[in-house]
Amino acid sequence: MQTASKKVINGWAMYDWANSAYNLVITSTIFPAYFESVTDSKVRFLGREFSNMSLYMYALAFAFFIVAIISPLLSSIADTRGNKKNFMAGFFTLGSLSCMALFFFTGDNLTLGVVATVLACIGYWASVVFYNSFLPEIAAPEDRDRVSAKGFAYGYVGSVILQVICFVFVFKPELLGGDDKSTIQFRTSFLLVGIWWFAFAFFSLKRLPISQPSIANPGGRAFAKGYEELRKVWKQLLQIRVLKRFLFALFFYNMGVQTVMLAATPYGKGELQIPTDNLIIAILLIQLIAIPGAMLIAKLSSRIGNIKTLMIVVSVWVVVCIAGYLLPVGGIYEFYGLAALVGFVMGGIQSLSRSTYSKLMPETRDTTSFFSFYDVTEKIAVVIGMLSFGYINELTGSQRNSVLALLAFFVIGLLLLVHTLRAKPGTNGVIRN
Repeated sequence: MQTASKKVINGWAMYDWANSAYNLVITSTIFPAYFESVTDSKVRFLGREFSNMSLYMYALAFAFFIVAIISPLLSSIADTRGNKKNFMAGFFTLGSLSCMALFFFTGDNLTLGVVATVLACIGYWASVVFYNSFLPEIAAPEDRDRVSAKGFAYGYVGSVILQVICFVFVFKPELLGGDDKSTIQFRTSFLLVGIWWFAFAFFSLKRLPISQPSIANPGGRAFAKGYEELRKVWKQLLQIRVLKRFLFALFFYNMGVQTVMLAATPYGKGELQIPTDNLIIAILLIQLIAIPGAMLIAKLSSRIGNIKTLMIVVSVWVVVCIAGYLLPVGGIYEFYGLAALVGFVMGGIQSLSRSTYSKLMPETRDTTSFFSFYDVTEKIAVVIGMLSFGYINELTGSQRNSVLALLAFFVIGLLLLVHTLRAKPGTNGVIRN
């Protein structure tokens, strides 16, 4: 196949530009700190008492679990009918509107805050399933590392631009008629994320190609035929040994990656007592360094192969966990150094994992169904990672002990990548060993 036109590639990458604002503002910087500050340290939800940040972790874990359940079937329906753009639009609309709803969350209405957080998370991650599945349709195998890295680079640039705009309001609340004790500046940031996400996502959607249905005449019985398609793809996946091994490796190292991304702000603020201003600078540092990191890691993969590159990157994540566990309380500059290291490998491991999977897939029209298994592996890993982090924190009273669990996940993932390297790629094996 040939790689699509520059217009299509840039349009695809623009969805990363659109949705990464959610990932930075809502999951990484402003909202976690806001949630902790406007809620009591102990809160009651659904008749049970939680620590406020453990409730936040559990809410995200629940959202990931929902995505893991619904995405395979919806993906197979999208493949049979060729309407993945409709599903993508539906979920990014849900996510962006939920971000806008967070404008009304003030801490007194905890249920609204938790429900909107869950729905925004579902909208983001479910839409990404359909977005990712366009990669093998628009890029030839030899171009997928580069195109995937371009998407993440667009995402980091776009998210930083909106983050800076939000920071203007956070540090200058008087522009909105507020002051240091008001919340309007934070809530306006959540509103801006929703508007940004929806507007640029719609622009991206217009440039994406219309997918061809995998069944000539899909007709009625959408769920039944979707299930049949899912079962067919599952049987194909089981026959590709290297793909199975890679998914197992992804399952474990992604427990660590995604949990670090979601727990970095609560860990820095709660455990290390890093001031909010310095925490925000560290998160921005991660975003800026992630851009060249993703590009350099993509180039490395072209020289030594995807799996070997992933092994190197996961090894760096092992070092990150050890350093994170040993960081002193209030160690701002040490935290900056760790943030720089995280930034360098964060974008690269996500970008390369996505392109590696797309290379290992067989030639098929069922791209969304295949990527749904990638997504389920990723999301179940996040559920376990977040639940482990939250539970160990509640059990021991220290988030440092939770970091040790993440270290174990990375080590297991590294060993499974070694196991994957021993499997010979199939007929589409463009991955160097």
